[in-house]
Amino acid sequence: MLTALVVTSAALLAAPTAGILGHRALKRSRNASLMKMDSPNGIDEQGFVRVGGIDQWISVRGEDRANPVVLELHGGPGASTAIFGPRTRSWEKHFTIVRWDMRGTLKTLGHGGADGQGEMTFERIYADAVEVTDHIRTRLGVDKVVLLGHSYGSVFGLRLAREFPERYAAYVGTDQNIHDAGRDDSVHQALLARLRATKKHKELAAVEALDADRRRWTARERAMHAKLLATSDPLTLDTMKKVVMGSLWVSPLHSLRELGHFLKGMSFSEQVAAGTSGFDDWADGTAFEIPFFLFQGEKDVLTSPDLARRFFDDVQAPVKNFALIDDCSHFAAFRRPERFLELLLAHVRPVLVAGKSAAAADI
Repeated sequence: MLTALVVTSAALLAAPTAGILGHRALKRSRNASLMKMDSPNGIDEQGFVRVGGIDQWISVRGEDRANPVVLELHGGPGASTAIFGPRTRSWEKHFTIVRWDMRGTLKTLGHGGADGQGEMTFERIYADAVEVTDHIRTRLGVDKVVLLGHSYGSVFGLRLAREFPERYAAYVGTDQNIHDAGRDDSVHQALLARLRATKKHKELAAVEALDADRRRWTARERAMHAKLLATSDPLTLDTMKKVVMGSLWVSPLHSLRELGHFLKGMSFSEQVAAGTSGFDDWADGTAFEIPFFLFQGEKDVLTSPDLARRFFDDVQAPVKNFALIDDCSHFAAFRRPERFLELLLAHVRPVLVAGKSAAAADI
């Protein structure tokens, strides 16, 4: 994944002509206007909050503070979802969206530098997520928030939803990352098939040389594999160029310098994944006390929709729903943000409203 992002960003930065920069300035100005929050009961706050001993960037945006609160856990590790603000502006009409740059990510990384990120482990960021959850609950005066896990963020999300049902009103996973201690190798086999079909002999040799047990891969080997998964698939590569890097390029919240921070964060945060290669989501448990939803890109080559569906089928939850997002690979929620919103409104928000009404009736 990183390779495609680096190549695309390098192309943008290598040719900062007046025309390109002028077009960027125009698009950023339009996006800034789009993101203006004029609602009388709305909220638009961005800044650094002390979390886990370091300053971490948090954004809170929504048109009505009475709406359900959604805490996003971004993927990567190190890939901030704050860059998608203009694309997901319509979400803020129905939900208060909280976006957090985890340690090692974009604004948090740029603010404290690599040496100021502290411990870069799954366990440390997991503890940060609990602290951010409680900060948001206090700041917005709500008992529970909806947990939205994107890609690698969904690895945190599953465990948080299972462990802390008192903090979360529902779990929504997209680009859902399912760990099964390496039993399923369909994504890997599909990569080998694509590399053979396209005669990418050098890349094929590198993948074939990897240890059969993925739990033994180094951080660099995992990163290499992820890059090839993404760059070998035309739809995923197109999404990264147009949706991911395109969004970063014209984000009104991010400077040219922060394009570099985004890429550095992806590389710097690779180390976090080292502690999760042996995870087994089935062994950890398929019983959830809160509503459970998975909305997956139907053509996702990084996080298998078939594996996500198999896990979903075994989930026991008060309410659950699974849906595929058509014509999408990874980053499905951001390639088709209006379709993702439709799913949230059709399946998630009614459960939240019903739960709120039931709680009020019990008082």
